[in-house]
Amino acid sequence: MANGSTAEEHPFEDKEALRRHRVLFRVISRRRNPKLRRTDITVTDEKVVKRAVKAAALGNAMEWFDFGIYSYLAVTIGQVFFPGGSGTTSLLSSFATFAVAFLVRPLGGAYFGPLGDRIGRKKVLALTMIMMALGTLCIGLIPSYAAIGFWSPVLLILFRLVQGFSTGGEYGGASTFIAEYAPDKKRGYFGSFLEMGTLIGYTGAAGIVLLLNTTLGADAMSAWGWRVPFLIAGPLGLVGLYLRIKLDETPAFQKLEAAQTHSATASVVETEAEFSHLSENAPKKKLAEIFAQQWPTLILCIALVGAYNITDYMLLSYMPTYLTDTLHYKESHGLLILLGTMVVLMLVISTVGKLNDRYGRKPLLMTGMLGFFITAIPAFLLVKQGSMAAVIAGMALLGLSLVCLLGTMSAALPALFPTNVRYGSLSIGYNLAVSLFGGTTPLVITALMDVFDKNVMVPAYYTMAAALVGVITVACMKETAQQPLEGSPPSVATKEEAIELITAQTQEPRF
Repeated sequence: MANGSTAEEHPFEDKEALRRHRVLFRVISRRRNPKLRRTDITVTDEKVVKRAVKAAALGNAMEWFDFGIYSYLAVTIGQVFFPGGSGTTSLLSSFATFAVAFLVRPLGGAYFGPLGDRIGRKKVLALTMIMMALGTLCIGLIPSYAAIGFWSPVLLILFRLVQGFSTGGEYGGASTFIAEYAPDKKRGYFGSFLEMGTLIGYTGAAGIVLLLNTTLGADAMSAWGWRVPFLIAGPLGLVGLYLRIKLDETPAFQKLEAAQTHSATASVVETEAEFSHLSENAPKKKLAEIFAQQWPTLILCIALVGAYNITDYMLLSYMPTYLTDTLHYKESHGLLILLGTMVVLMLVISTVGKLNDRYGRKPLLMTGMLGFFITAIPAFLLVKQGSMAAVIAGMALLGLSLVCLLGTMSAALPALFPTNVRYGSLSIGYNLAVSLFGGTTPLVITALMDVFDKNVMVPAYYTMAAALVGVITVACMKETAQQPLEGSPPSVATKEEAIELITAQTQEPRF
């Protein structure tokens, strides 16, 4: 067909084309294999997939912008809300409040995961966006310790708990959403954009904090400047909410809604069986099912995510504080180097997604974990040297290892669990790991350094221990690249791929 024609290039542009397309595959499937149904293969529309991925990733960026602000203002927040005691005590109190938000993340995951299966992914992702934006905005409005005393840190902890609870439903929902939309052979590529959204959010937060530190100075930042990034969260939250509302539900949930609409034609028994998961006791039953049936995979998920998050939070959250508070670099220098590192990661992360689609999730994950284990000490020795070139080189070593994990996790983790428990299982496993290991990383490293007489190599040793756990966990994983999600039919990008797949499944045996 000529280049100007779009019907062949975009078979889903109108309902009639979609109807003909479905009929075509129903006929092909049944002709070649009577046992195949038209739902046995899902043919994705790339335009729809890209729109869904873009909206999920940008909403994720808004969410992590809110969460990243606190990390980059940890020193200032310690001075404003915990002014008593030494600088180390103030910083530890600030990081302890940072870690508090992670304590409720498993509760958020246990609540939002089953809820997403009941009322839809889109509604839950919109709800988490509202809660995060409100929690962040309220932190910017809290009076300082000098103004209201004890109630100032109490309110800070309260709103950090709101942030943590909302974030508990974020990663599991967004990664499940993208994984269920993406074709099997491009799940790594599309999934990498979710972590790109995370990097965009962190970069935006670091950029604003850097600008304020440079233009206002330390005194103005402590007096009022620290509030500005938190107050920006309000309008940004509205943008994120709009993007989340514009999301389309995944095909799996749309099918459920369609079945509900036409349930009047079904028998009472069939209807009750089909929608039994929507009953009042469904969340408790689902949680019991997850822990009873998925516990080996949950342990694998927790170990993998724990190792990943220690390395992630060490580099993207703790490093600016390490450079400023421990090595006594200028605060602007630490943020500027981190900004450059994250920009580079954003430039290469989609390439990593393509690589894990082609070569497998395990090789890329193993490369990242081994990279941290081997280069942690050389990287921190370089950072310790003090020159700008040495610091950049050290950050580059850590960043290259991290991007192998960032670009692969969003595709690897949803594939660990079957479809019927994917959202809930991933939300619980992911948030338990983040709560136990990720959010406590700055606190644990700061405390260990205090115990070991300010030994600046403590972060390197802690990173190596996490990476070793990651290496063992990746070795125990199954490879899932280019394979259908467990419990879901194959998903392909074109009708030609579907025909090829059906042909391969129904070839005549040769003797």
